[in-house]
Amino acid sequence: MIAVALLIAPHGMGQGYAIGADVSFLAKCEQDGIVFKEGGKPVDVLSLLREHHYNWVRLRLFHDPAASPDKLPNDLPYTLALARRAHALGFHILLDLHYSDTWADPGKQFTPAAWKRLKHKQLVEQVFVYTRDTLAAFAHQGVTPDMVQVGNEVTNGMLWPDGKLPDNWDNFADLLRAGIRGVYAGTQPGPRPRIMIHIERSGDYDAAVWFFDNLIAHHVPFDVIGLSYYPFWHGNIVKLRGNLHDLALRYHLPIIVVETAANWTPSGRPAKKQDFPENPQGQLQFLRAVDAAVRAIPDGLGQGVFWWEPAAEGSLRGRGFFDANGNVLPVITAFDRPATTTSK
Repeated sequence: MIAVALLIAPHGMGQGYAIGADVSFLAKCEQDGIVFKEGGKPVDVLSLLREHHYNWVRLRLFHDPAASPDKLPNDLPYTLALARRAHALGFHILLDLHYSDTWADPGKQFTPAAWKRLKHKQLVEQVFVYTRDTLAAFAHQGVTPDMVQVGNEVTNGMLWPDGKLPDNWDNFADLLRAGIRGVYAGTQPGPRPRIMIHIERSGDYDAAVWFFDNLIAHHVPFDVIGLSYYPFWHGNIVKLRGNLHDLALRYHLPIIVVETAANWTPSGRPAKKQDFPENPQGQLQFLRAVDAAVRAIPDGLGQGVFWWEPAAEGSLRGRGFFDANGNVLPVITAFDRPATTTSK
């Protein structure tokens, strides 16, 4: 498709295949006194991931989490501190901009409290300024992200109601373009990060095509397709493989499964056929299968896999990399095999 080709960035992928993890809750877990272990001995989670061939981290950023009742930790100082730790260990960084004070996903895209009274043009300008200043803060500390998500799981738009889909495609595209311009402006004069657009329709080809065809028709420039894949929401591994294959043939763009996870302990969800059992070995098999599906994408367009929150607490711990006593699970070895250790 000529229209798609025109949107591909002039520079290459650069960092090879991404073996990644979203570690946005890691520092909060450490602050809460959780001790992560390997062989019964305390370990630094980031160092452990590096030892097992992980080369990327993903970091979530909220606009002003203190303004939300959720009181999540992921503000700018917290995220910069994690970025510095990861950068010192040689990780590439993917910055996930939510443009919200709390969780943003297909079911909710809350406009930050500070922006709620803004008209569309003012909101577009604020997205640009906020993104520019955020990226400049990362650049100033020597941790410029290698890739930036402009929005999180934006299948139904962002910054509701102004950019809510399907009714407000023009507004949504304005907001995305403003964010992308902000990424570029905030990282000058250095190399610019690649731009990822992230949706969650990893098992729904028709919905993904509806979204990306509209995005391209609205002249939103981006470099990478990001997808979330959770089998309990998005279907089995066969459906994932087919969708990844077909999207690559249609758009000829790099694809990353930027969020995935499965339980090592029973989740309590309604019983249904599972590709992999909810136990430690099943979790390992699941990650290897997702990785294989991405690597099988035609023309080398499968560019990586990110686990969502290997180090977490509370209800999220059942899909992390550590058991109830803090000991690392077999899933940590998913990329230890020779065939999957080519990336540095």
